[in-house]
Amino acid sequence: MGAKMSSYQNHKRNSQIQILEFQSMDQWKAHFEASKETNKLLVIDFTATWCGPCKSMEPVIKEFVAKYSEVEFIKIDVDKFTEITKQFGVEAMPTFILIKKGKEVDRLVGAKKDDLQKKIEKHRI
Repeated sequence: MGAKMSSYQNHKRNSQIQILEFQSMDQWKAHFEASKETNKLLVIDFTATWCGPCKSMEPVIKEFVAKYSEVEFIKIDVDKFTEITKQFGVEAMPTFILIKKGKEVDRLVGAKKDDLQKKIEKHRI
């Protein structure tokens, strides 16, 4: 759908790990609308380049991407996409919003690996 894929090499599985990043609002809107037709869990990581706790969660997200292949991980830069940030009421970083069929099913504010993993486990199927 025109989204830029950030790829990271996963040496254990020797496969590409992908985290979606968007280059425009149109790409985001098209992808989000299409996701409403599936039962796939979206984990949206609202982040900023200047955010220390966000950076500390990057390896965690890569680990989760490798572990939960049935879940889609999306990275939104709050400075680049203020409209999306406002749409979801994000006020602190990192914020992780879990979405299914276009509806928010859970949310986590802060760099809390164990809490995020529990929420993914709860909603992934």
